[in-house]
Amino acid sequence: MRQRSLIAITAALAAGALTLTACGSRDSGDKGSDSGSGGTTVTIGVDAPLTGDLSALGLGIKNSVDLAVKQANKKKYVDGVTFKIEAKDDQAQPSSGQANASAFVSDNNVYGVVGPLNSSVAQSMQKVFDDAKLVEVSPANTNPALTQGDNWQTTKTRPYKSYFRTATTDAIQGPYAAQYVYNTAKLTKAFIIDDKKTYGAGLAATFTDEFKKLGGKVVGTEHINPDSKDYSAVVTKVKNSGATVVYYGGEYPQAGPLSKQLKAAGAKIPLVGGDGIYADDFIKLAGTAATGDMATSVGAPVETLDSAKEFVANYKAGGYAEAYGAYGGYSYDSAWSIIEAVKKVVDDNGGKLPSDARAKITAAVQNVSFDGVTGKVSFDEYGDATNKQLTVYKVTGGAWKAATSGTYTPSS
Repeated sequence: MRQRSLIAITAALAAGALTLTACGSRDSGDKGSDSGSGGTTVTIGVDAPLTGDLSALGLGIKNSVDLAVKQANKKKYVDGVTFKIEAKDDQAQPSSGQANASAFVSDNNVYGVVGPLNSSVAQSMQKVFDDAKLVEVSPANTNPALTQGDNWQTTKTRPYKSYFRTATTDAIQGPYAAQYVYNTAKLTKAFIIDDKKTYGAGLAATFTDEFKKLGGKVVGTEHINPDSKDYSAVVTKVKNSGATVVYYGGEYPQAGPLSKQLKAAGAKIPLVGGDGIYADDFIKLAGTAATGDMATSVGAPVETLDSAKEFVANYKAGGYAEAYGAYGGYSYDSAWSIIEAVKKVVDDNGGKLPSDARAKITAAVQNVSFDGVTGKVSFDEYGDATNKQLTVYKVTGGAWKAATSGTYTPSS
């Protein structure tokens, strides 16, 4: 799911930048419309929270797609095609996301969409896009049901063939965190809290299942209202439970204050969460109480990846006001998945977009394979990323520091 002005966060962006260079902007046109140079305009839509609590993450997503478009145009990567972006604000609300999806579908010049940030928003958009055969590639959604169906734990069935994601899922992220907490951090008594939203509740559930399987004890569970800022009731329960760790399924706007209030009440135990809390803003909200808190995030730290150096340098040179954040590299790679698919379809059709371009681009995304910012980019039969690397970060000295990276191996 999500982040904001994180540079460490962005670290999870990871490897293998495509050697591109370009310059684009964002506006929409009509389907297959001629650009000023006599070519074809292809718009890539972006849906993310551009205002509100999660806007730092959303703006990082938008900026990274903008950079990918500029790179493709500068390189003239698809002969005769000029890429542009059209960014829409979903405010992290499913209803807004659905309205945005309908708007993208009605714009005949849109041939692919990057986003959204939130899994709950994605649920409201998937059918709209699928009915129009318009491809959607999310850099941040982690709920397994989006690609493998509601019964993914027993029977995996792909609901929508137009939906893909470059981030790995909570089916891996939650258990990976549980193994680190139990086996490495030696924290065996967990109090589980979530925000009742699709992302948070799902992540907490997968952590809980693995934690119990390892021998950990869940000493309490609770839900919080994400619109509330006072968590005193749940803090009291945690303090009285004997927990040695709190696992929070949710996002940083709530996790930061929750951590701060836990420590202030005397519960001097770490708060652990997923990529939704891996943000510099979490540390700002929690203050010194964040020290020792942990988060998992997709991918490897960007500073360790030679493949991401070009992306980082180009982003800085682009003069973007906001950090690319935890999902910047994934957003760039999501956009490039669409760009690669457009190239394939145009090349196969004699240098022009065919009348059924949307359907053909969706089919082409299924088979893309390239070295991206985050590593090898390709998709499995469900539309999930084949790159399943994760990193555990810990707050040390007022910043997120990588503790370990690896891939999840199911416990016996």
